[in-house]
Amino acid sequence: MTYAVTVGTKTPSAAPGLDGLHQAGVVALLEQGFDSVELVEGPDGVEIDVTDTWVGVHPGGAVLKVFVDAPTIEVAEEAVRDLVEQLLERSELLADWVIERCAVELHPELVRESLDAADGPGAPPVDLASRRAQLAGPDDGGPLIDPAREAAEAEAAESRMRAMAFRLRAFRAGAFGVLDEKDKEDDLTDCAPGVSAEEAELAAGALVWATDVLLDELFQDVFALAQEKSNVAECERPMWLLDKLPPRYALQYDAHFARRFLVTAVALTTRFTEGSFKQLSCVAEELALSLLLDRAEVTLETFGLLDEAVSSALECFTTMVYEDMDHEWLYDDSTDDIDESPGGEDLGAAPMDLASWFKPFNDGRYIHPYAEDVPVR
Repeated sequence: MTYAVTVGTKTPSAAPGLDGLHQAGVVALLEQGFDSVELVEGPDGVEIDVTDTWVGVHPGGAVLKVFVDAPTIEVAEEAVRDLVEQLLERSELLADWVIERCAVELHPELVRESLDAADGPGAPPVDLASRRAQLAGPDDGGPLIDPAREAAEAEAAESRMRAMAFRLRAFRAGAFGVLDEKDKEDDLTDCAPGVSAEEAELAAGALVWATDVLLDELFQDVFALAQEKSNVAECERPMWLLDKLPPRYALQYDAHFARRFLVTAVALTTRFTEGSFKQLSCVAEELALSLLLDRAEVTLETFGLLDEAVSSALECFTTMVYEDMDHEWLYDDSTDDIDESPGGEDLGAAPMDLASWFKPFNDGRYIHPYAEDVPVR
């Protein structure tokens, strides 16, 4: 089975952040290292085939995606960790880098299929209620899920999100509903009042956290479509994100489209985090932002951090960033013709047919060259 292993690495704690030139150098070093490898020896001499790799470098380190054919998750993770450790050690410039995480992320549908297919005395019950009861443990033994541990994990996640908030450099706290004197002068009073700086910080950090999740899941979808040589509507593998795009075009969401959409999401979130964001550039960016906001909410909810105030902060951010919500018409079956009809422009809407998704709204908007001016295939 092919597994996508995500490896997070970071520079030594005392090292300065990598500038653009250093980041390009790190990409070259790591890509050259991966290019020299076709097979990796896993536990007990098992040969692991490396089918594809991707390298993404940021000021504090790098995120690597390594696709391998391996018999089990554990073998895949161990083999990839050993491979990355060797690549770092071989390079004098990267020898002090640290691996933060190395894990396979499985789609929930695949996990459920695996559980449903399990057999034998140790297999989980088929009935979901029975599974929950089994997880709760015997009456005299207490729950197997430790509330104290869950609370500690939520606290750690919250601390990490708050520490990430500063990376959303393109936005002040006012974008989340915290009004300072400068915001009042700019008349930024459309958002509901009552959002504190702490709540805005948590919302901003959740968006940075969700950026990693968004791009990771898009990479998984791109790989699945490329491997299957299919589209979202017909692909036998479950999708992480691309099936959440307007279903009317699902037959046209192939690997080439997925790569363009991924690059668009990278360009958008880069402008968010480097501070150069001004306005959304195209329909594809509007849809990518919608997926990002959804992932931020899911992340907060997972750790029990999505209260009313934080939700208001995200709603305010949504109001501030979107110029309109016309892209939501693409999800409404009753407006099937508005994306194709010239009449949509009479209503003040930009063209929203699939061929227009990657076209800038006007000459002042930025579109990544990979996504722009390439006909949909």
